[in-house]
Amino acid sequence: MDPVSQAADDQFVLDIRGLGKSFGATRALDDISLGVRSASVHALVGENGAGKSTLGKIIAGVYPPDQGELVLRGSPVAFRSPREALAEGIAIVAQEVALVPQRTVAENVFLGAEPRRAGFVDGRTLLSRFEQLTATSGFVLKAGALVGRLSLAEQQQVEILRALARDAQIIVLDEPSASLSAKEVDRLHEIVRSLRATGHTVVLVSHFLNEVLELSDSVTTLRDGKVIRTAATAAETEASLLSAMLGRPASRAYPPKAERPTDTPAALTIEGLTAPGVRDVSLAIGQGEIVGLAGLIGAGRTELARAIYGATPSSAGELRAGERPLAGSPVASIRAGVLLIPESRKDDGLLLRRSIRENVSLASLPSLLRFGFVRRGLERERVSDAVRKAAGAPIIDAPAGTLSGGNQQKLMFARALLAQPRVLIADEPTRGVDVGAKRDLYELLVQLASGGVGILLISNEIEEILGLAHRVLVMRAGRLVAELTGDAMTEEAILTAAFGTSARSAA
Repeated sequence: MDPVSQAADDQFVLDIRGLGKSFGATRALDDISLGVRSASVHALVGENGAGKSTLGKIIAGVYPPDQGELVLRGSPVAFRSPREALAEGIAIVAQEVALVPQRTVAENVFLGAEPRRAGFVDGRTLLSRFEQLTATSGFVLKAGALVGRLSLAEQQQVEILRALARDAQIIVLDEPSASLSAKEVDRLHEIVRSLRATGHTVVLVSHFLNEVLELSDSVTTLRDGKVIRTAATAAETEASLLSAMLGRPASRAYPPKAERPTDTPAALTIEGLTAPGVRDVSLAIGQGEIVGLAGLIGAGRTELARAIYGATPSSAGELRAGERPLAGSPVASIRAGVLLIPESRKDDGLLLRRSIRENVSLASLPSLLRFGFVRRGLERERVSDAVRKAAGAPIIDAPAGTLSGGNQQKLMFARALLAQPRVLIADEPTRGVDVGAKRDLYELLVQLASGGVGILLISNEIEEILGLAHRVLVMRAGRLVAELTGDAMTEEAILTAAFGTSARSAA
């Protein structure tokens, strides 16, 4: 047993003993045992589907375990809801924040625990408590700002403040930096260090191994719902964590890049497209070509993707898929062979309460109909084949919401495989996906391109774009400002174009 596991039980603020959890026929956690020390950052790592988010949610009362027990400060506890966990000092900040956008920051922080006088909310006392809380925690947030107008990073801070306002001593952070910019990630890391310094315990669920190595004191590696090992972070490296996560040494990050197709017909042509956040954009993507779209957050990349797909209306421009005009709606785009993997699978991609089968077949229903009815046998056969290729598991009747974030993302690829598009717009296709699963998705992108699909790849990770794309377009302030090919495709060139300045100044 490793040194961390050998520590006496009374050293742990939270002791997890023999925990198990199943969702239908899927065994998510199997005999999980580990200890979390007080005033520390304890990381949970593993491939998507390894069980790390499920474990975090059991700790915070979101899910009850099927077996085993949690021992909190020496006493067994059994939570039936996050409210019960919060009453014992445990809170969770999930990937998708749960705030009331129409209310202010201060109102969200004390929601359900507002100070009252004569039956009414005491606004003066609420504001005073908020100012005291921000002063002691070091958060810089305006009490009267509407939460719906804040960035995701600021909304996460509101969630953490809400936990602190209820005296939470253990905070579970579930993939907190998955959707943040580099600057926002730096600020989040400062907050995590501050929480540890003030005596709070953080359980960090993350697929960013550099983040884990930088922030955590201890790290537990999970694989297939089992604990592989728990160790002091100082004894781990990215290579050792990857090997434990995958059960094998990590392979090359990117599949071999095929030669850029030449003299092939255009899969997508855009001329003078203007839409909300997009100004006079023209581009063409050849059949079998992967075109990377780079730029800073707010540059207009997602807005361009949505305008091409018809999810937002355009005020000018012509769009064609092959020789077929695009009519400016998602339904028309799908009929023309244009598919979108959206930036947010929760908001725009999946019906989480519906089955995997229904989600995957959604864009292909016309080909599955007979006399207006879906041919269920054919649907099951084709969906099972697409899911097997994309996710490796042909279980198709479970609700999509029971899958891990990475496996939900693979469903988006299974939908694309089934629909056989001529154009795929992939907006942050590997967001929230661990290192091992990323390679699988890269292989799928290359496979689609080799079959003649034109791909527009949008990513915040410059390395990802350089590793996959034949050509790179850079956006700034809603316009295309650079096109890079061959040896000109470098990180320095992308940054220079994105910032509109020298790469040295940008850095």
